[in-house]
Amino acid sequence: MILLVMLGSITTILSMFLDNVTTVILIAPVTILVCELLGINPSPYLIAEALLSDTGGIATLIGDPPNVLIAAAADLTFNDFLTHSLPIVAVAWLTALLLLRYLFRGDLKTTPENIEVLMELDPSEVYKDRKTARKVLIVLVCAILLFFLEELLQITPELIAMGAATVALLWIRPDMRKTLERLEWSVLVFFIALFVMIGGLESTGILEMLAQNIAFIARDNPLLFGIILLWLVAGLSAFLDNIPVTIALIPVIQGLAQSGINVHPYWWALAFGAGLGGNGTIIGSTANIIVASLSERTRHPITVKLWNKRGLPVMLVTCLVTTILYIIAFPFYSR
Repeated sequence: MILLVMLGSITTILSMFLDNVTTVILIAPVTILVCELLGINPSPYLIAEALLSDTGGIATLIGDPPNVLIAAAADLTFNDFLTHSLPIVAVAWLTALLLLRYLFRGDLKTTPENIEVLMELDPSEVYKDRKTARKVLIVLVCAILLFFLEELLQITPELIAMGAATVALLWIRPDMRKTLERLEWSVLVFFIALFVMIGGLESTGILEMLAQNIAFIARDNPLLFGIILLWLVAGLSAFLDNIPVTIALIPVIQGLAQSGINVHPYWWALAFGAGLGGNGTIIGSTANIIVASLSERTRHPITVKLWNKRGLPVMLVTCLVTTILYIIAFPFYSR
């Protein structure tokens, strides 16, 4: 259980400042190696890392792709997420961690083997390019500090991210041909096509019509609408991936704003629903898919059935806890 808590906590902290997809790409292979050396099933740890990275990523602007989209549409800052999202996410994360320990209680009883072999591993042996690593870490730390100071310096998150990437490339000067070959072009093309499709829906007026049809609920009972939105987004994100769901609903909320409705609370309902709903199924978020694909290299691949038995309860319980806290904090969100 200690290993689950340690790996889950490290994953959560990293996912707050790195994209959750990047986080699981870094942590999951290490987890598989550690579990193979100890002779234990890596599936509980991999599933926990994906779920906790999705949950922890909601806490900051840069932790989850839907947050970046929401922040750009609603003009939210890095500090806005720290004050409005982090407190609720902290409670949801603790709930998820305790629930995961209970759900995996049987798997975690396995006694590890070869602990002495694990202790003899030398991390420095895989640390091949210290100079480049130091440069990347310096740029990353500076970028995170600038995110905290964006309001004071009157700069946008987009400028910080692009500036940090530019500085890193100019400072490190990697082989651009090799760098371009390692880019996930299929993912980029997917998002380009997705934006085109959503733009088409917006141009046809379908999203505007949807916003007008649900505007009466937002006017008559803003809190009820926020709760419905949170659970609707969570349900859709579990089956459609949270990124396209977020992209589709952003114009709807913007349409409500044009009708004179205070939509500030709804941005947070969208963020919570997209982040937590992605835990529900194996295809709910990109991090889940990556972890599941990596597990296929092990003797215990993660199946859809296993994920539904572990991820779905975590999604439902954390959504319930978040809903209660959202109701309590709703007056604060409405300011």
